[in-house]
Amino acid sequence: MSSANHNLSIRPLRAEDEAQWRELWTGYLEYYETSVPEEVYQTTFARLLGDDPQDFTCLVAELNGQMIGLTHYLFHRHAWKVENICYLQDLYSAPEARGTGVGRALIEAVYAAADDSGAGGVYWLTQDFNETARKLYDRLGKLTPFIRYQRP
Repeated sequence: MSSANHNLSIRPLRAEDEAQWRELWTGYLEYYETSVPEEVYQTTFARLLGDDPQDFTCLVAELNGQMIGLTHYLFHRHAWKVENICYLQDLYSAPEARGTGVGRALIEAVYAAADDSGAGGVYWLTQDFNETARKLYDRLGKLTPFIRYQRP
């Protein structure tokens, strides 16, 4: 991480973060050229703050009191393992914070959460055109040969 970000902190999402979280998550959705209805924003935020083990967890990156990144992740069972596995669903850094170590710090925080929970691994997906993020992912993860399909 650059020395300019020595005040960067990674912490759990809090109720008072809703406006900043919403702004960042909207940026993430717009990057992938999608949107969700208001009900999804409200439901997702409530779930992120909930205590149901099926719900996602959110960590945020904060610099000088301003949220500049977020990640949503989930623990779930895996048929090939006894322990749970961690799925990192969303990772986003504000455009002005890209290239400063925010993404790395968020991924490493998810790795630490997975280790603390005894999870058997962490995985995530990205679009093939996401070249900038993939440069980071190639340093922190291992590209697998899996191809994703979904119901039309």
